[in-house]
Amino acid sequence: TLRLLIKMFSSHSKLGDPCPGQPYKGGTFHAYLPDNRKGQKTAMLLKKAFEQGLTFQIKSLNGEGRVTWGHIPHKTSLDGGKARNGYPDAQYLHEVCTVL
Repeated sequence: TLRLLIKMFSSHSKLGDPCPGQPYKGGTFHAYLPDNRKGQKTAMLLKKAFEQGLTFQIKSLNGEGRVTWGHIPHKTSLDGGKARNGYPDAQYLHEVCTVL
């Protein structure tokens, strides 16, 4: 299993974000991919999406800005199936590659 670990630091939102100049809280995010050729290819596509600023978004939760996952689906659990953002999910790699 490939484990992606992404640490987003707290900062201030920039122009183009929902509330420019406002502070937001970061967080630590985990995602999982199978350790095979298709999983490794998907990891590279997810890396490109991250570098382009497409992986996360800033949302206001209870009046406070927070970094949250964006619209690209990520598997955040090793089990629990599709309903819990986990595996098994036979269509995940195909679906995420379609989004990317």
